[in-house]
Amino acid sequence: QVQLVESGGGLVQAGGSLNLSCVAAENIFRISAMAWYRQVLGNERELVARIPSDGSPKYADFVKGRFTISRDNAKNTVSLQMSSLKPEDTAVYYCNAAAPVPGPLIVTKNYWGEGTLVTVSS
Repeated sequence: QVQLVESGGGLVQAGGSLNLSCVAAENIFRISAMAWYRQVLGNERELVARIPSDGSPKYADFVKGRFTISRDNAKNTVSLQMSSLKPEDTAVYYCNAAAPVPGPLIVTKNYWGEGTLVTVSS
């Protein structure tokens, strides 16, 4: 069962903008911190931005001032508005939901989308 579905990747020139969206299953979205990660082939997946269910967003230093993460609780959607894109932003971008697991221990279950490719040409 697919829980997260991303859209919005593509090819853009340096300095351009793209908007990524991720629709999540309602039962997951409402309790989860949502995030976007990215991965370049051969490298580890890295956090780009994260927004909790009831808090302020956090950003990796390399996207601060350029990317904006937001969530629409009515549509179970998290978005990543990317501007001033650079060739080094080229990667597969993954949507992530970190859902707390009920119980006495602090445990989180992670859900991942399949990824969407963003290519920034110079």
